[in-house]
Amino acid sequence: MDPSASSKSTEPDHASRPTTTLPPWVTHGRTSPPGPRTIVLGAGERQVVRDEAAMLMPTIERHCQVVLYDLEFSHDISKIDADLAIVLGGDGTLLRVATRMQSNQIPVVGVNLGKLGFLAELSPEELLHSLPDICAGRCRIQHHLMFECTVLRDGQVLERRLGLNETAIRGGPPFAIVEVDLYVDAELATSYSCDGLIISTPVGSTAHNLSAGGPILRKTLEAFVVSAISPHTLTVRPVVDDADRVYEVVVRDPHGETAVVVDGRLVHRLTAHDRVRVMRAKPTFQLVEIPGRHYYRTLREKLHWGGDPRSKT
Repeated sequence: MDPSASSKSTEPDHASRPTTTLPPWVTHGRTSPPGPRTIVLGAGERQVVRDEAAMLMPTIERHCQVVLYDLEFSHDISKIDADLAIVLGGDGTLLRVATRMQSNQIPVVGVNLGKLGFLAELSPEELLHSLPDICAGRCRIQHHLMFECTVLRDGQVLERRLGLNETAIRGGPPFAIVEVDLYVDAELATSYSCDGLIISTPVGSTAHNLSAGGPILRKTLEAFVVSAISPHTLTVRPVVDDADRVYEVVVRDPHGETAVVVDGRLVHRLTAHDRVRVMRAKPTFQLVEIPGRHYYRTLREKLHWGGDPRSKT
């Protein structure tokens, strides 16, 4: 099934988009008390998050103007006027915040109370140490690629989601191989016989893509990586391509449970009449960059890269 023609993205050229910027509270003159307008969010269903939030809040309130404290995600944060978000939890909590902000993306400080902490890099102790510098503007804001995933049927939009990590096509029960066609800028690129397909951002390259054997991309790259899940051939390899391309996926004969998943959340079950389009989103995920953090050090420490498994007890 050939999807209806879709040209390359008509958005302006993003080649000149800055990857780092100054904090907005610096340009707005809010580096002194009461400090940047701040929202504090977290996975409050976990007791450790509530305990750490209670410990951190006195320091946060001393340096920031807290406009929202929400550990239950009960507010529409896409409508909150703020300069900064402090997020308590793990990488999954940061993904949740990124998608809930929608087009109203603001700089985020991630405090790791989960397992990996690849995005949520700071420990609670490091936040206490770094927060005065952050609020004084002694930091940079790193902008990361986000994507828009659209599910279409006969030209009509069924679902549209903003994502940060990846779009995944999952075969589902009865867990047999599916035939997946990949189009790039409306031209057939290749067809896969596989268990599914992942289209990942550089941020997401260390998530599902890595587990499927895909490459690690530096988070600041402007690219997508396409990785097949368990392809039934030795010749299939992951592909890295320009973030300004339009990627479309068609599953020829999907199973009853074949679905598209964005950042781990089910979006829609697919039929043979559906196509999934992935392209660069206008918003970028803005992560506060703390001086002294280095890319390869993070890979070594968070992913245990280069470690000797024989040294583990």
